[in-house]
Amino acid sequence: MKENVQIEKAVTPMLFPFDPDQYWQRIRLIIREEVTNAEKSKPTQPLYETPGMTYKPLFKLAEVCKLFQVTKPTIYQWIRHGRLKRYKIESRVFFLWNDIQKLLQPEQDSKD
Repeated sequence: MKENVQIEKAVTPMLFPFDPDQYWQRIRLIIREEVTNAEKSKPTQPLYETPGMTYKPLFKLAEVCKLFQVTKPTIYQWIRHGRLKRYKIESRVFFLWNDIQKLLQPEQDSKD
């Protein structure tokens, strides 16, 4: 005996009152407007550039090694002995240009 069971299709409730094609068309329009606004608000020059600056203020460890033609352990020895001061920004190590200049100039104490 088969029972008369009527199976109805489930109707998915509509969460927004738009036809799907119309919805996607509006989404694309909104995205285009946002991209256009973002491109217009972009600064023409990078924010980190400072007019009139003639030298690079911070050097990475690899750049200092290349400048002095020494290895990283040598730089770390200089730090331990106080010849060069390091500055940590988060997990990176930097050196000031002024400190590097002092090392590049010959020692004035040896002339006295």
